[in-house]
Amino acid sequence: MFASRAQHIKEVILPALAQGNIVLCDRFTDSTEAYQGGGRKLGSEPVLELHRILCADLQPDVTILMDSDVAASVERARRRNKARTAEADENRFEQENRAFFGRVRSAYLAIARREPQRVALVDARGTPDATHGQIMNVVRNKLKLAAKTA
Repeated sequence: MFASRAQHIKEVILPALAQGNIVLCDRFTDSTEAYQGGGRKLGSEPVLELHRILCADLQPDVTILMDSDVAASVERARRRNKARTAEADENRFEQENRAFFGRVRSAYLAIARREPQRVALVDARGTPDATHGQIMNVVRNKLKLAAKTA
């Protein structure tokens, strides 16, 4: 994962930032820390050390952490996966038990507590529209944009 991430940083992210572009990533080192460090019980420090060495400690300006109930999140991921494949073949993470996902969630929340200036916690238990509204508020605040009026 880190080899791919380091290559992506070098070939895509840094050139885009150098041109003054905004870069959006679906997942970054926080995901590795949560899934491998928390879920797989490897701990945060090995993940963070690899990030420092291989990714030059590049950090997002803002990370949106969509928090939800573990059971609901697992069910949503399994439904999404079944819709994508006729065989309904779950990937390796979706096959994990709820204890694994509980550890992942706890790791994500620990990251948010450790870096509140960067990680914006969004309650994703509501409707898609409510969650979208919260995300848009975070983005507007970060980019200092005026709220869109109806």
